[in-house]
Amino acid sequence: MIIDTHVHIGSILNFNMKKSEVLYSMEEYGIDYSIVSDIRASEFGHHGERIPAVLRKSQLYCAKSVVDFAKAYPDKIGAALWLKPYEEKADDALYSFIEENRSYIKALKFHPFHSRINFDSRRMEPFMELAKHFSLPVVTHTGGSDAASCLRVYMMAKKHPDISFVMVHMGLGTDNADAIYLIGKLPNLYGDTTWVPVESTVRFIEKNGDERIIFGSDNPIDGKDTYLNNGRGEVSMYQRYFHELPSMIPAESYERLMYKNAKALFNI
Repeated sequence: MIIDTHVHIGSILNFNMKKSEVLYSMEEYGIDYSIVSDIRASEFGHHGERIPAVLRKSQLYCAKSVVDFAKAYPDKIGAALWLKPYEEKADDALYSFIEENRSYIKALKFHPFHSRINFDSRRMEPFMELAKHFSLPVVTHTGGSDAASCLRVYMMAKKHPDISFVMVHMGLGTDNADAIYLIGKLPNLYGDTTWVPVESTVRFIEKNGDERIIFGSDNPIDGKDTYLNNGRGEVSMYQRYFHELPSMIPAESYERLMYKNAKALFNI
């Protein structure tokens, strides 16, 4: 079994990720379940520019999009609500929406790089209370800016020991050493493998054990065959996860990584 905990839909910036691509790739590459967020909740572009007003979608609009996807395919799709702490709030409408759809919602998702807000700032606290109220894990991008640093996620997780936090990418573009070290210090911190080299995942398991690492990919960021190639014809690193990693770690560790930890963390 394989659960991909980091999947997207939506068209914005230079991304165009379709529900049909998610479903195709799951069938083609043997993914049993995907946790999906809507990238249209991005608040800033790659270079710090605001998303033009005409292209902006509210966090409830994006939440409804992924929940509707989960409702259509409840055995295959779970929703992660990508929220917008720069321009929106954890308001009554958001509480009501989650209350009405809680069984389809698996996590709250944040992207400090695309929200331009320090993850451990006071501005994030109402969203932490939201996560606590509904017993939802908090999944957050790490890497690319100080706002999205692994250290800031660690500090927030230390402040809120009753919330589970996932460091997506474990520090995108780094050797992942800081993330591996910090995750090892707190029991409510997890890492995910999105764009993380296999060698870093092996190192994580050697240092921290196999119970707080989950498989993620950013599918279908490079198109419907993201699991196979990166859009430029180069073989995707995820082929190594599927075909090489099983011989590099114990069988039980591989099962924990690829689905058992995710089932427990996200109540799948």
